[in-house]
Amino acid sequence: MAAGHLMVDINQGALPALLPHLKAALHLSYFAASALVLTANVTSSVVQPIFGYLADRDLRRWVIPVSIILSGLGLGLTGVAPHYPLLLVLVGLMGLGVASFHPLGFKTVADAAGLRKATAVSWFSLGGNLGFALGPPLLTLLITYFGMYGSLGMILPTLLVGVTLLVVLPRLGREVGAAGTTSAQAAEGKNMPRAMSLLIFIVMIRSWTQLGFMTFLPFYYIDYLKAAPRMVGPVLFVFLGAGALGTIAAGPLADRWGTRNFIVWGFLGSILPGVATLLLRGNPAIAALGVFGAVLLSTTTVTVVLGQQYLPRSPGLASGLIAGFAIGAGGLGVTVMGWVADRFGLPAVLWIAALLPLTGFLACLFLPHPAGQDKSSAQKYKD
Repeated sequence: MAAGHLMVDINQGALPALLPHLKAALHLSYFAASALVLTANVTSSVVQPIFGYLADRDLRRWVIPVSIILSGLGLGLTGVAPHYPLLLVLVGLMGLGVASFHPLGFKTVADAAGLRKATAVSWFSLGGNLGFALGPPLLTLLITYFGMYGSLGMILPTLLVGVTLLVVLPRLGREVGAAGTTSAQAAEGKNMPRAMSLLIFIVMIRSWTQLGFMTFLPFYYIDYLKAAPRMVGPVLFVFLGAGALGTIAAGPLADRWGTRNFIVWGFLGSILPGVATLLLRGNPAIAALGVFGAVLLSTTTVTVVLGQQYLPRSPGLASGLIAGFAIGAGGLGVTVMGWVADRFGLPAVLWIAALLPLTGFLACLFLPHPAGQDKSSAQKYKD
């Protein structure tokens, strides 16, 4: 499942690195480029709750390999799209593949996880975060050597992973059926819709920050700092690769300290390195960017687990709302940021993105602990 997550998010994560090339090839404005991000996020994230609802009602697992292949075909063909309308369609196709994969994937992994859900989901999420990190340098390499036709090279590995999962899914289903112990517990759980609404807002804040940096940092380096285009892939890899490492550390820590507590301190800890990324230059700026990505993105897995704790009766829907709708709503913020960039410049929009975690931290202070967590998180982890 982590391998499938890796491939889906390689395709999704490669899009920001492709944007400068598409902008040049099709003569797009910053607003038009950011509208591609909006399209990707609406189709890949905002509609995820629908697939989450279906996942809670026994959505068939053959959807998983099909969704992986769909994401690769959509992304792979974007580089050869002859005009903007077709480009929007292909980005939307890629997004639908992403949307159909995530809720069922998170639910399948959570069902097999037992009590240490944050740890198990963190390994599953590692695949996704590595995918986001590897997508930009991989696509940049293909474009460098093969031009815009290089995007077609993303299709082959997607097909390999999709077909492999299609073969192993029957066995995976038996393992989950034997290991899953949470269905009865979920049926007895108490949903907390108000807490879930606040968590969705907090994840939207994080998404605005993450997508703001992913979308506009490449333009910032190329158009503002006058760096070589080949810098785009490595810079995004530092940000997202550090986030992948943060994800691994997040799972065990959240199981021990509590999901809510981890999220609060994660937002607070991301503010300073985000600001330092824009104040510094050269290698110190890239190092600060790595710290920023590690701390900010470490909360990604934990927010999904906390969402499932807030909606224990509907874990698939919870995954779709957090990993889908809330993150996808960040695409709306990125579109507004594109308007800001066109009128006030790239530094202004990145400063907005860097300071958004402060708002997220203040909102986190109002998050309640999940229902039924009377024992300390450390004691529950030990038990």
